[in-house]
Amino acid sequence: MNVIQVHGIRTYAYHGCLEEEKIIGGNYIIDVDVFCDFKSAAIEDDLNKTIDYVDVKDIVVLEMKSPFKLIETVAYNIINHLKTKFIQIDKCRIKIKKINPPINGDVDFVSVIVEE
Repeated sequence: MNVIQVHGIRTYAYHGCLEEEKIIGGNYIIDVDVFCDFKSAAIEDDLNKTIDYVDVKDIVVLEMKSPFKLIETVAYNIINHLKTKFIQIDKCRIKIKKINPPINGDVDFVSVIVEE
């Protein structure tokens, strides 16, 4: 199986359970791993037979725009959107990092990883 990775997608979004998170927002970094067979695309050098990195990034940015309480929800939404658009996907792994979360203490980020 092959993997396409699009890592370090930076967005600003309004996810969280606290009211101020919905108003102020915060920085996020998203990593996407898409597992699929792109051998024929490689042999034929044909972008139409694989998954375009630009489309992956665009889907992540679009899904991050809709505010939710949980980044877990957003991760599943990204996976569902990717799998709907690209039927050749066998599996996806999404990692969402919430930078400087509003929790008591010095924490660089919290993250979730969803694989499906």
